[in-house]
Amino acid sequence: MRIFLVVICSIALASLAPGAQEGKKKEHKKGAQAGQVSKPGGKPTGAGKPTGVGKPTGAGGQVGVGKPARKGKGKPPGAGQPAEVGKAAGKGKPTGAGKPAEAGTATTAGKTTATGKATATGKPFKPQKFNLPTKTTPTKVAAVNFQQGRHIQGSRNWQGSSYTVFRNYTPQWHDQVWWRSHHNRVVFVFGGWYAWNAGWWIPAWGYAPNAYYAYDGPIYGYNNLPPDQVIANVQTALQQQGYYQGEVDGLLGPQTRAAIADYQRGNGLTETAAVDQPTLQSLGMA
Repeated sequence: MRIFLVVICSIALASLAPGAQEGKKKEHKKGAQAGQVSKPGGKPTGAGKPTGVGKPTGAGGQVGVGKPARKGKGKPPGAGQPAEVGKAAGKGKPTGAGKPAEAGTATTAGKTTATGKATATGKPFKPQKFNLPTKTTPTKVAAVNFQQGRHIQGSRNWQGSSYTVFRNYTPQWHDQVWWRSHHNRVVFVFGGWYAWNAGWWIPAWGYAPNAYYAYDGPIYGYNNLPPDQVIANVQTALQQQGYYQGEVDGLLGPQTRAAIADYQRGNGLTETAAVDQPTLQSLGMA
């Protein structure tokens, strides 16, 4: 009986052995797969390419390194092409460059004296006709006296053809016959006689006794006017520019001559204190 039981148990064990081995194999395989999760030599999920590994932020391969912002375009705003290059504000046609304000019509434009100094060409001055008491002898301006052989002081230093008449001037004393025979025009102004001499008025000394002259020298002939009208227009022009504050009386006295000298000095003209052509041109009168 015992033997029978042993045989049966042996057979039962023999039939169960293959199933047990197959279960062990399955367990072994599952164990192997489970072990892969922790094996350091394997390739676990995400291993080898951890977040940021290889290109960590700021480490070795900083953001933008190799490909900086806007690289490829190569011309970020302002780089290589500054704003308005070639057409910068005012470039090419700067304010006043090449065409200065009032160029061509500005004061001193286009007319120079024989000394090379520019004349101050002002706005055209319209000649006026003044009602002057030319038939009377003035009393408020002292008369000058005749001086034989006298030359205008400082005229030797006045260079240029515009001042030749001043350099050559010397008063002459002749009677009426001589003056009439040498000059086709002689006029009476303020107690004295003036002869027309190649574009200039000069005192006709000796034409009449006790003649009155406020100034002994040439006066430039302007607009075919007699000397008193020329002087009155000069006084008016100087008044308008603030150089003369006296009365417009047609007399070339000390106050008027001082105003003329101030104007000449302030406008780069030869300082003659006389009514000369460059000064009248400067005043817009000639």
